[in-house]
Amino acid sequence: MKISSMGYLVKQGAKNVWTNRMMSFASYCIILVSLIMVGISILIFLNLDKIISGIEGKSEVVVQLDDNIEKSAIQTLEETIKSVDNVDTVVFYSKEEAWNSMIEDMTKEEKELFQYADDDNPLPDTFKLTIKDINRMSDTTNQIATFGGVTDVKSPTSFANVLIGIQRIISLISVAIVAALIVVCLIIISNTTRSSVYARKKEINIMKYVGATNAFIRIPFFIEGMIVGLLSAISALLLTKFAYEAVYNILSDDFQLWTTLGVKTLYSFSDLFSIVALSYIIAGAVIGAVGTSISINKHLAV
Repeated sequence: MKISSMGYLVKQGAKNVWTNRMMSFASYCIILVSLIMVGISILIFLNLDKIISGIEGKSEVVVQLDDNIEKSAIQTLEETIKSVDNVDTVVFYSKEEAWNSMIEDMTKEEKELFQYADDDNPLPDTFKLTIKDINRMSDTTNQIATFGGVTDVKSPTSFANVLIGIQRIISLISVAIVAALIVVCLIIISNTTRSSVYARKKEINIMKYVGATNAFIRIPFFIEGMIVGLLSAISALLLTKFAYEAVYNILSDDFQLWTTLGVKTLYSFSDLFSIVALSYIIAGAVIGAVGTSISINKHLAV
């Protein structure tokens, strides 16, 4: 196909957006709503996943050491624990620090009761660890328990299992919701574009009778659908940005909850802008162009 012909077809496709503005507007609205629903669902999932990850970081493992272990052995053991693949941070917590911390939390009467133990501290030296992947917490703690000088390893395994279950449920629900929305949106878009193409079936038949190729007929519709999809994507991006930032500002006013959960903040829209913008533009253009092209196929057989 000649470049001049291609230029004509592109201009014709752009012109058709305005010529068939009622149908174009209907397709625009459907694609706009579809992109916003799917986009917001994915944004919610990403933030829930970040919150769960933050809670994972708060899952602390306590490694108790032998009372007779020497200081040099403690340093060696610390390096050994740090070398474990799934261990994120390691902090040594001496039995003196643990005792002083416990005393500070006691009432006056309790302090007097435990004065006798100042010279006979019953608490062990410990390491406090954070784990990278709680799915592997059990294997990691079992591995550390075999190290020399370790008497016991205490980990919130039950809590970790609850978090893993919640994360899996959220993932399954999110995938199901997004998949359902995509299917519903494609059906609605297909019906809308089919109505648009059906309204111009005479135009298509005439072009076929005068010898126009299928590609020559299809390209203007393809361009028309792509332009409508791109316009929908830009609008969806702006509306999503406005809505997301409004909710983000409300939730971020009080950081105490997120700090407690181990999350400094939720994702800001600027963090996700490039991904969201690219996804919207590609999805909008592809849905608009392909949806229109598919709908025209049955009218090309004359």
